Amino acid sequence: MHVSVSGVGMRARESLRQRWASSVFSWRTPAEGLPGQCGLPSLCFPAVGFPEGSQPQSQSAQSRGPHPGPCSWVLLGHWEEPEDEEKFGGAADSGVEEPRNASLQAQVVLSFQAYPTARCVLLEVQVPAALVQFGQSVGSVVYDCFEAALGSEVRIWSYTQPRYEKELNLTQQLPALPWLNVSADGDNVHLVLNVSEEQHFGLSLYWNQVQGPPKPRWHKNLTGPQIITLNHTDLVPCLCIQVWPLEPDSVRTNICPFREDPRAHQNLWRAARLRLLTLQSWLLDAPCSLPAEATLCWQAPGGDPCQPLVPPLSWENVTVDKVLEFPLLKVHPNLCVQVNSWEKLQLQECLWADSLGPLKDDVLLLETRGPQDNRSLCALEPSGCTSLPSKASTRAARLGEYLLQDLQSGQCLQLWDDDLGALWACPMDKYIHKRWALLWLACLLFAAALSLILLLKKDHAKGWLRLLKQDVRSGAAAARGRAALLLYSADDSGFERLVGALASALCQLPLRVAVDLWSRREMSAQGPVAWFHAQRRQTLQEGGVVVLLFSPGAVALCSEWLQDGVSAPGAHGPHDAFRASLSCVLPDFLQGRAPGRYVGACFDRLLHPDSVPALFRTVPVFSLPSQLPDFLGALQEPRAPRPGRLQERAEQVSRALQPALDSYFHPPGTPAPGRGVGPGAGDGT
Repeated sequence: MHVSVSGVGMRARESLRQRWASSVFSWRTPAEGLPGQCGLPSLCFPAVGFPEGSQPQSQSAQSRGPHPGPCSWVLLGHWEEPEDEEKFGGAADSGVEEPRNASLQAQVVLSFQAYPTARCVLLEVQVPAALVQFGQSVGSVVYDCFEAALGSEVRIWSYTQPRYEKELNLTQQLPALPWLNVSADGDNVHLVLNVSEEQHFGLSLYWNQVQGPPKPRWHKNLTGPQIITLNHTDLVPCLCIQVWPLEPDSVRTNICPFREDPRAHQNLWRAARLRLLTLQSWLLDAPCSLPAEATLCWQAPGGDPCQPLVPPLSWENVTVDKVLEFPLLKVHPNLCVQVNSWEKLQLQECLWADSLGPLKDDVLLLETRGPQDNRSLCALEPSGCTSLPSKASTRAARLGEYLLQDLQSGQCLQLWDDDLGALWACPMDKYIHKRWALLWLACLLFAAALSLILLLKKDHAKGWLRLLKQDVRSGAAAARGRAALLLYSADDSGFERLVGALASALCQLPLRVAVDLWSRREMSAQGPVAWFHAQRRQTLQEGGVVVLLFSPGAVALCSEWLQDGVSAPGAHGPHDAFRASLSCVLPDFLQGRAPGRYVGACFDRLLHPDSVPALFRTVPVFSLPSQLPDFLGALQEPRAPRPGRLQERAEQVSRALQPALDSYFHPPGTPAPGRGVGPGAGDGT
């Protein structure tokens, strides 16, 4: 037997040197042939051609032409050695003296063993005795569907029945696997593939998925040896490498070397995102499957940790890319989602803050229901859940009676309800306003008394009093924050979410942001034009600024107004405040009243500042987030903070805005440009 190895496929050639003429052989399963001779007969055979002047003799109609099932045509010549006459006894003599229509037959067994599989085939060969010729080769049969992996050791064993020749027993070592070594060098990870010179092989990087097909990330045909460089931020536990020689029927080798890499697990959680689908449904978007649990928590303003609502709610198992729902009656901007893995907090996002506005200074009441309609209430605070009523010194305890009255009068919003309890969000704004009113009244009385005393003093004290009055006013304005009215064109729902994220981020600074996205009910009642006029007048009277957020849709509307002076009837929705605002924004720009009162902005990669009509470029137009420090400086004038403080605030806004930008410009499921796995270093050696 001759054995040749190509890539990961094995081809075994069996030369049958017997005294048989051309005929047909058929492959039989053990049930059809010899019981127990072959354990795994499910193999395929390619068709074999015939030399000129020799055609097999058909034994039946079924053996003519290509055969269905496991039958194949094979050409067998004939050959005989003199010593075989005695060796095989009467088998040779009887073959010569048999009638011309008689035939010789034998069975060929071929066994192939490669850990962990074994295959064998059984062939029956029938040769018309009339075609037996002395001294001619029988021919050969080619098998090319034995599978063996690279680097494995295979054993090939073949013999005939009757045993016309010695049995063949051969052990063959296949070429070794391409050796892969993973090494780290700072922020880079090197994949070193030590394959022979000029050997062509394919390399593919993919995300292996527990459920569903793998997600390909990078593929290339290379010539060895190679060193592939990956950035450490591209590593995730399910990142796998597939290597195979560029040979027919080659077996592909799969390696997942980063399953236990701590950096890969950190990158996985950095890439994970919680995505809100509807007001009550969401999903976890991540490259790999991961074990996790999720629950709701209550995030109070002020930077305190988010407090899990367990109990009364429970932890829910989370599956990547599977929609989850919490049994909420209403949603609230202070409700956030916490995701834990191995009892460690990995991810937390307030999914409803962008659509409902910034965090509110509300208190969450937990109602617990017992037997016989007994119920108890407590207020969730950083120190714990304070029972109501209570004599404790906490804020909720001091306002306990008022909170209970608000609950009974229907002023609290019910977020969740079941047989065991309920959750209520009660507003605290009116109580905070009362406290500040008393404080300001005391300050005003003190200032009035001080002014009266100073008026009785020398004249130079009057100048000092004027300076003090200006400081008090500017301090009060700084404490409240400068007013900012944000105007935009609602091009699509994704852009609205991006605007909501920007407005929420600006609210974390000393700014009071007004945007139609948070005042839909007021706009529906007043109308877009009346609502905008009232907001603009109030903002400018308080020394605030109007922010024009330009987008392709906003530029088109401005160009339309500049050309025609009016908008097309019925071309906008009931909440399009930007279109309604153009009627009074344009006169300010045309009459030169816009500088100092208006600021323009647009998002990087969505619109270039030069695309804004020239009339509106008479005020600064900033590109976000690249010019965030200058943009915030323009919003917080005239008392801008120190440069270091301004840069810190810009970084804070940029971090809050980045998830919304990623979601808008790179929707889930599509790789971001320049972030594909397998950088250009993949070609380097």
